Amino acid sequence: MRKVLSPGPIACSFLHLTGLTTRYMKLFSPVLASILFCQIIHAQDHTITLWPAGKAPNYQKTDEVEKSENTDIVRISKVQSPDIAVFLPTKKNSTGQAVIICPGGGYAYLSYNWEGTDVAKLLNAKGITAIVLKSRLPNSKSNITPHLSPLMDAKRAMRIVRANADKWGIKQNNIGIMGFSAGGHLASTLATHFDEGDRNSKDSIEQQSSRPDFAVLVYPVISMDKKITHMGSHNNLIGENADSTLTNLYSNELQVTKQTPPTFLLHSTDDKAVPVENSLRFYQALKNNGVPVEMHIFPTGGHGFGLALGKGSLESWTDLLVTWMRGVNK
Repeated sequence: MRKVLSPGPIACSFLHLTGLTTRYMKLFSPVLASILFCQIIHAQDHTITLWPAGKAPNYQKTDEVEKSENTDIVRISKVQSPDIAVFLPTKKNSTGQAVIICPGGGYAYLSYNWEGTDVAKLLNAKGITAIVLKSRLPNSKSNITPHLSPLMDAKRAMRIVRANADKWGIKQNNIGIMGFSAGGHLASTLATHFDEGDRNSKDSIEQQSSRPDFAVLVYPVISMDKKITHMGSHNNLIGENADSTLTNLYSNELQVTKQTPPTFLLHSTDDKAVPVENSLRFYQALKNNGVPVEMHIFPTGGHGFGLALGKGSLESWTDLLVTWMRGVNK
């Protein structure tokens, strides 16, 4: 697997000391100072491609090129090489808990920083290892069967994290999945469509279970029922005229069992893009199956609020989440 060092929390905290840093760097030669600064920036996080070169399932080579647009939010589309970006907390603060984050974007793009890396950095500050998933999107020409690729990538991400648990200081039985909007659909799909791995596989990663130990769903798309779904996500994933079999398969409120992991749900009543009924239906299905669930419905907030900074009481949702995570599976 390819590993690439990338900027992370160490870099972010270090940059807050820019003035102090600049002052002390004058004591070094310019070249040495530059080397030391780059080492600090690249000291912590790394990126791992999900699949060996040329081995990604359900993939066909096309002329399509992956795109990354950076305006107010970094949006990644037409993903060709899915990967995970790993954000490790300092060892002293580490709780041993980890969560894979699935950014939203209607299955058309990934809101990579807004619902991905920004969240990862916040969780790192709480001692939680956070892994941002850059999964393939079903609207890409590189898919053979469009709806299969996102779940394949989510399962693979979970297996990779579980396989590296000891190395990264993670407890193998405390690895969750988290998703926002359409990323919440992908997260809830993994929570209801996981498997125990292939013990006979020659690939040791594929031997690992893909079952998350908990799920965090933030203003999630849950259902493909046209009465309450997000039609953009629906059409990108299964097509506008999907038959009832495919519709029911990806209506995750219908796929809950007693083995579905404990779940944290967050939504706002005034969400016009993804109706709150998505979370309500999933909550009821979890309750009916005896699965531990905590749900927070805020009266306002709309859709796509991310960390909800500056949005009054809604901003407290991350504290509610961390408190819940501290007690999950205890």
